Amino acid sequence: MALLRPFTTTLLLLLLLAVPLSRAASQTPPLPLLQALRAQAPGSRGWRGGPASGPPLRYMLELYRRAADREGRPRRGRSPGTNTVRLVRAASHGGQPWAGRWYVQPLAYRLGGQPEAEHLLRATVVYPQSLPLPHGRLLCALELVATAEAPPVLLSPTAPPRRGWTEADVTPYLSPGNGSAEGTLALRHVCVRAGRAAAPPAPPAPADPFLLLFLNDTRSGTLPEPRRSRRDAGTLVHDLPGYLREAGADKSDCSLRSFPVSFAQLGWDHWIIAPHRYNPRYCKGACPRLLRDGYHAPNHAVVQNLVHQLVDATVPRPSCVPYRYSPISVLMIQHDGGILYKEYENMIAESCTCR
Repeated sequence: MALLRPFTTTLLLLLLLAVPLSRAASQTPPLPLLQALRAQAPGSRGWRGGPASGPPLRYMLELYRRAADREGRPRRGRSPGTNTVRLVRAASHGGQPWAGRWYVQPLAYRLGGQPEAEHLLRATVVYPQSLPLPHGRLLCALELVATAEAPPVLLSPTAPPRRGWTEADVTPYLSPGNGSAEGTLALRHVCVRAGRAAAPPAPPAPADPFLLLFLNDTRSGTLPEPRRSRRDAGTLVHDLPGYLREAGADKSDCSLRSFPVSFAQLGWDHWIIAPHRYNPRYCKGACPRLLRDGYHAPNHAVVQNLVHQLVDATVPRPSCVPYRYSPISVLMIQHDGGILYKEYENMIAESCTCR
């Protein structure tokens, strides 16, 4: 029976995801995280993302590994400082940017289409400031393109380079009235070959800088997190001495159970970069006759248990349900080919209670 469990789990999830939305509303819904991610899946309207690779992916993977563990749980003191980070790639371009020692490439970042619930905290452009060449180095900088309202601005690095990456703050230029045209940030990527005179052909073009939007998603979590006071922890039981004896926890008692879901099994591993699986966990088992302090059960559950045992057996015993949740961080490819780091609240059950 144990060997059939992974197959049964996957089959159940696939059946739930295949149910049309009109029917799913009246039936058991799929896991909350899968519901949230389903809108991002390939085949949904606007999807044109492909396999992620290159410097943007490496940078976001490093950010993710600093911020979350292998299971997707956010680390304490996580570095992003917010629950959403969007990587925006520069719009496609053409032309021949090399002219002698100089490399000049116009870049445009489209900023429209962000959900209203996401509020911008800060924005940075990430680029390599210095790259090695066979006969010298390539030194690069970023310039804000001049507009009718403002002259060009040479962007200064906001921090020392980290693993070859330099960040420039562009938050002031994304606020209303900054002169940017129709939700587009226009920059110029300027590089010069330093060192001995280089002979043709020109070296390969450096990777385009990418824009990072640090956002606060104000939408509430799918699952509300219960709040308990210390006074709620089964205090009435201790006022009834001799009612029951503590006989130790049975395997069938209310407890946390594992329920791992692999994104590869769902066929989503080509656009969900990390984590590789999701284990929401669930609570199962009978609530014991004596609700110990560890269950954090409210007084109402304790009284209901007593009524079931001593007064009326038709009154149901308390139910075994999740008590505390934790978030999960997901790194994924967006519809437009950008990369998204997002923290989803209340997606992993951490403990159980009876109520």
